[in-house]
Amino acid sequence: MIEPMFKRPSNRNFDELRNITLEANISPHAEGSCIAKFGKTHVLCTASVDSKLPLWLRNSGKGWITAEYGMLPRSTHTRMDREVTKGKPSGRTQEIQRLIGRSLRSVVDLKKLTDYQIKIDCDVIQADGGTRTAAISGAWVALYQAVNFLLKSGKLTENPITDQIAAISCGICENQELIDLDYEEDSSAEVDGNFVMTLTSGIVEVQTTAEEKPFNKNQFFNLLNLAELGTKSIFKIQREALSLD
Repeated sequence: MIEPMFKRPSNRNFDELRNITLEANISPHAEGSCIAKFGKTHVLCTASVDSKLPLWLRNSGKGWITAEYGMLPRSTHTRMDREVTKGKPSGRTQEIQRLIGRSLRSVVDLKKLTDYQIKIDCDVIQADGGTRTAAISGAWVALYQAVNFLLKSGKLTENPITDQIAAISCGICENQELIDLDYEEDSSAEVDGNFVMTLTSGIVEVQTTAEEKPFNKNQFFNLLNLAELGTKSIFKIQREALSLD
């Protein structure tokens, strides 16, 4: 057996996920909710049904899904100010919430959502790397519950969800491809990426960046293969959280 080139701080194997749990129905108020725990990264995801569409979508025959993302002040080692005190969300926050919204819309038939908008809120309670991928994976569970609420109440006649979606981080540290990076690994990685994938093997989004020098095609496909294995595990956890199996 060939020893890995990079020893992970957590002592995990290169292809080993952190302990992942998805707990549904965590909020008594939201139509859908889930707390996603990827190791020490914890994200509260809620889905709220709104009968008001954005002005530009009204009378279009389509519903909408949008997302907001934020980190609580003490979700990290040192306190950060709430972004509301700065007057607007940071570029990073805007990028992540757009990613969450795009990802969820890719697996929903918006016409079947009719005149409803579902607002996803992802609040990072504790951060240790991979907050956006945990948010996407937990948000799908919350979205599923919100859609189920609309179906059971007779407000929708058809299920608009077309597929499952999950996300995972992968990267390269000291020439070793790794899955599900924690903060220590992510902060020192030569390459870090986020992969958003569907149950039916579709690729929704890939964000992969070299920090110092380019990486090659073989390394990219190794990361992609790791991401596919990782999301398969997350799909199972999502279904268990919703008692679908």
